[in-house]
Amino acid sequence: MGRVPARAVAPPLADPEVGQAPSRPAAGMGQLRWLPLLALLLLLRPPGVQSADPIQAFVVPHSHMDVGWVYTVQESMQAYAANVYTSVVEELARGQQRRFIAVEQEFFRLWWDGVASEQQKHQVRQLLEEGRLEFVIGGQVMHDEAVTHLDDQILQLTEGHGFLYETFGIRPQFSWHVDPFGGSATTPTLFALAGFNAHLGSRIDYDLKAAMQEARGCDKQFFNASVQFANMDPLLDHINSHAAELGVSVQYATLGDYFRALHALNVTWRVRDHHDFLPYSTEPFQAWTGFYTSRSALKGLARRASALLYAGESMFTRYMWPAPHGHLDSAWALQQLQQLRWAVSEVQHHDAITGTESPKVRDMYVTHLASGMLGVRKLMASIVLDKLQPQAPTAASSGAGPAGHFASVYNPLAWTVTTVVTLTVGFPGVRVTDEAGHPVPSQIQNSTETPSAYDLLILTTIPGLSYRHYSIRPTAGAQEGTQEPAATVASTLQFGRRRRRRTSPAGRHLVPVANDCYIVLLDQDTNLMHSIWERQSNRTVRVTQEFLEYHVNGDVKQGPISDNYLFTPGKAAVPAWEAVGMEIVAGQLVTEIRQYFYRNMTARNYTYAIRSRLTHMPQGHDGELLCHRIEQEYRAGPLELNREAVLRTSTSLNNQQVIYSDNNGYQMQRRPYLSYVNNSIARNYYPMVQSAFMEDDESRLVLLSERAHGISSQENGQVEVMLHRRLSNNFDWDLGYNLTLNDTSVVHPVLWLLLGSWSLTAALGQRSAVALQHRPVVLFGDLAGTAPKLPGLQQQEAVTLPPNLHLQILSIPGWRYSSNHTEHAQSLRKGHRGEAQADLHRVLLRLHHLYEVGEDPVLSQPVTVNLEAVLQALGSVVAVEERSLTGTWDVGMLHRWSWRTGPGRRRGDTTFPSRPPGGPIITVHPKEIRTFFIHFQQQ
Repeated sequence: MGRVPARAVAPPLADPEVGQAPSRPAAGMGQLRWLPLLALLLLLRPPGVQSADPIQAFVVPHSHMDVGWVYTVQESMQAYAANVYTSVVEELARGQQRRFIAVEQEFFRLWWDGVASEQQKHQVRQLLEEGRLEFVIGGQVMHDEAVTHLDDQILQLTEGHGFLYETFGIRPQFSWHVDPFGGSATTPTLFALAGFNAHLGSRIDYDLKAAMQEARGCDKQFFNASVQFANMDPLLDHINSHAAELGVSVQYATLGDYFRALHALNVTWRVRDHHDFLPYSTEPFQAWTGFYTSRSALKGLARRASALLYAGESMFTRYMWPAPHGHLDSAWALQQLQQLRWAVSEVQHHDAITGTESPKVRDMYVTHLASGMLGVRKLMASIVLDKLQPQAPTAASSGAGPAGHFASVYNPLAWTVTTVVTLTVGFPGVRVTDEAGHPVPSQIQNSTETPSAYDLLILTTIPGLSYRHYSIRPTAGAQEGTQEPAATVASTLQFGRRRRRRTSPAGRHLVPVANDCYIVLLDQDTNLMHSIWERQSNRTVRVTQEFLEYHVNGDVKQGPISDNYLFTPGKAAVPAWEAVGMEIVAGQLVTEIRQYFYRNMTARNYTYAIRSRLTHMPQGHDGELLCHRIEQEYRAGPLELNREAVLRTSTSLNNQQVIYSDNNGYQMQRRPYLSYVNNSIARNYYPMVQSAFMEDDESRLVLLSERAHGISSQENGQVEVMLHRRLSNNFDWDLGYNLTLNDTSVVHPVLWLLLGSWSLTAALGQRSAVALQHRPVVLFGDLAGTAPKLPGLQQQEAVTLPPNLHLQILSIPGWRYSSNHTEHAQSLRKGHRGEAQADLHRVLLRLHHLYEVGEDPVLSQPVTVNLEAVLQALGSVVAVEERSLTGTWDVGMLHRWSWRTGPGRRRGDTTFPSRPPGGPIITVHPKEIRTFFIHFQQQ
């Protein structure tokens, strides 16, 4: 939801001159007022066509309901959401001319499962059959477009579509994306892949709105549908009785009615290339770029939950195929997965992951995510313990302390991954062995978080969708003659605090930290990074990092303010530290650089910190991705009030203030710095969901992120990432809905840095971004004193894809519908709803080509794979069905509309090279996403 202007836009496909969409008051509008719900879509005549006929107007009744924002889902259901559906169903039945569109499936599913009577359910089915009730978008929520990840957009859409198809046999074909704060290029792409014929958006930058018509509000207005229809019926009758003199006729319509009439005109549409509609500003001092970072902790939790769900889905699928090998209750397992699917879908709402909700709603999202994550972790632990039976390592019996720990590490990616996992242990001497009792490269060092504990770093190489199991035991001690292999112990070199210098004769006393790919040079005079030498290009790039803060206004009487949504800095950022301390923790496996930033020389506690890690690859280990990254974890907070914290990386790269940032982890957008009369700092901030980079003619610096941030290049050679925000203001609207952002948390975001030539970073960047998002999952437990070592385990056969092909999902959705649409429709007509058992035999597979055309000479090529060979570890493939993005369409039956975009050109119904139907050998083209149902031979 959020504060918005009274003007909005509603482009159906490419041209924004065709309608209006809902909106909310701007900051200057005073009291919040709910305007009459009326989405008026005018069907314009084709350009140059003169007609005496009146303009045909479509009134689309709808009620946009935020899944969160000011009120929790439970409060919203009790206060209005349930009554919207109850009263709408009743009122639609009273007038054949009436129409209504519904969007958010979370509310509708709660009403359907817990409120609706059998009579109301019958009425809903009848209204859907008549086309007078229409579901648009059909996802669980209306997702945000700026800070959500591609995978999570698909998940929430799939969840809603699966319910609608299973329950009613319907498949949404139009979008009504009127409330998100700016438009991504990814969202319409996904809607097209899901089978949509047209997309309607609303909020774009006010500079692009000159030709747009004014909009009216819509929220929750059908709480009492009888009042709304009673007001609108006579209005429509009056207009139509005077159509000739007014020059307009009007009718109730669904969104489908409007788009079908529009499509029939066959007009030519302008095309906006491949650019997005970000950032979004409503006025010169209202740049909606603050929410790219708001509630960073929630953004991080949402992505961790998504990654855990991804791992849990494939782990459960591997458990079930080729045959369940334990005593796990599959119904319980699906319940755990479903709970987290719901929670991750819910938090993609445009007032959830954006950080623009009230504190109690934030707490609701956190509770739902945490509960879902706990359930999936229990599921994963149950699967691992089943694998380890009957000699599973368990907690020691009472009276005997644990003999050590065991760790099962699962790789959820369909590539072999070499990485370092970090555990916390309570003893300084450790030996780590694998399933066969062989020693494993490992390192022990003082913990950064717990003074009385130790960080144990273990180098692991894990094939695709496979496990490694490790035994972790305290060493026997410093007894003479003991040759027991143990984790190497890191040594720590301390550097005293250095005061921030206004002018710095840098580079006189440099300390190198090196691995096989980089040498990081640290300046002893400043305790800051000085430069990085990259081995392959043999080039040194000046790189310095520091923390700065924007001091922003919170008093509306003093000028524009920053809040959950808006970023409105009055001046440039200033350094947030006066002194920095440093220590280097050097080990044989990993070297860490720890920098601590203090507000003054005598401060006891630091406010900011950087922990940088370089890994030293032992001989015999292929760790190309691991070697070519500098892993950084930051600490930021607690902040002072009305501060916005950024990490600024200043380099010698001549990027000319141009950066590239991703749309939802999918494709990159070029972001040149643009000068404005007012508010240039904020209006040059862009969302970074997964990756960004800047470059010159020789080198590229890539940033990879595990959560969304705002990002900008305010000076040549600079890139700054907003890490945290803490705000308060006295704007009545914010205070009334508790939407100030007094966030006192400490956040720990992670970035991976890649530096090198264009070719090197292009080849490694995409896979590294996926590797950061989907790091191995570690399940940690105690070893019983009686177990001498882990039992010998027979490793499952790996699932391996080519390096440019990402396994976007492998899961057992459990849907109860038939893949054959005719059979499913017949079953619904016969009243067989909800009677079938969850289908545990249908496996959902989605593949994503990571590279764009021309990005890499090899990896950007189309890739052909044999699914029978790739999936042989799960059993014998007997059928492959290619489906639409969310699984509800057989692609052979899906024929999307095409739209004229120029002389002789049409867009919409994308065609690819001919494909043999149902064959296991497939070819995936650059950036293509393809979805399949896989059926295995049952054993």
